[in-house]
Amino acid sequence: MKLVVDHIKDTPIAITLDEPIETFPLLLGMQNDSDCRITGNIKGDITVTREYDNIRVAGRVFAPLALSCSRCLADYTSFVDTNFTIFFRKESSVTSSAEDELELGEMDLLSSAYSGDEIDLTHEIEEQVAMEIPVKPLCSDSCKGLCHECGADLNTSTCSCSKEPVSLTFSALKNFKVTPK
Repeated sequence: MKLVVDHIKDTPIAITLDEPIETFPLLLGMQNDSDCRITGNIKGDITVTREYDNIRVAGRVFAPLALSCSRCLADYTSFVDTNFTIFFRKESSVTSSAEDELELGEMDLLSSAYSGDEIDLTHEIEEQVAMEIPVKPLCSDSCKGLCHECGADLNTSTCSCSKEPVSLTFSALKNFKVTPK
């Protein structure tokens, strides 16, 4: 999804996003490498406006997900729904050396640079979705997980395994026998 900078004026431009996962290489790579699957199109509503020398892109992006719980291993569906604002600034020809220390302000953290006469929003949109996908997904906050001994799903059943706390501190020495000389 590319924006022509010369077409962006003071009046906002509304963009409706409805793109397949194949449009976003980062998300496609994440899907191929992990248990996360994006089960539908990436959708969203984006507004683009010019503010002085900056291009302001604000919007909401959402995507349906199929995840595997990291505690009980059950498959479940979820979704990403995120709001974002990014300011694009024309890449300046003056760059600071790598050794200069700079203090970043809030505007620097929300901004990105572009060069040429187009802004490609593909990377920014896929970053917003990728940051919202959980690293350790949970089917619910109250998920009990699996029994560490028998593997039973503690959300749907109980097990008869011992509930006594086990100290593994000296467990390697449990069967150690000392023979007298």
